[in-house]
Amino acid sequence: MGREPEPDMSVVTALVRSAFLVDATYENVARKHQLTSQQGQLLCVLMGKPEEGFGMGELVRILGLAKSSLTGLVDRSLRRGLVRREADSTDGRAVRVFLTEEGDKVAEEFYSETVLRVAELPVMLSDEEQAQLAGLLGRLVLANQVPVVFGDDFTCEKPEDA
Repeated sequence: MGREPEPDMSVVTALVRSAFLVDATYENVARKHQLTSQQGQLLCVLMGKPEEGFGMGELVRILGLAKSSLTGLVDRSLRRGLVRREADSTDGRAVRVFLTEEGDKVAEEFYSETVLRVAELPVMLSDEEQAQLAGLLGRLVLANQVPVVFGDDFTCEKPEDA
């Protein structure tokens, strides 16, 4: 016996349910790499600026965490050897957070697997429907100024000069 198709969903229901779908996928990949989903997000953000790193204030804004929560997240990631802190060269009172070599490796593995797993979610859609979905969701994300915590411009390959 097949499942009865559900009636058409409202945009609110579809967005909320798709957010749960993506979150569950993200969480499963994070767990496989012995990360929390927040650690996965932190690593993906840090991949975006490997040379400059991020200040704690930037990370608070991007990840949407309270300062104390971010401090705990960075501390746990530091203990695992995934990130390092360095004094900010322009502000001696501030610190910047960078990926370590191990963190870079874990981030690339996590990111690559997450991309593959999330890319499998819309396989029942045609190429044209996937492009339309990407366009609509892209507009929604940009209009709501969602910070970049995961992006197409991240690369999982080392630059040739590395």
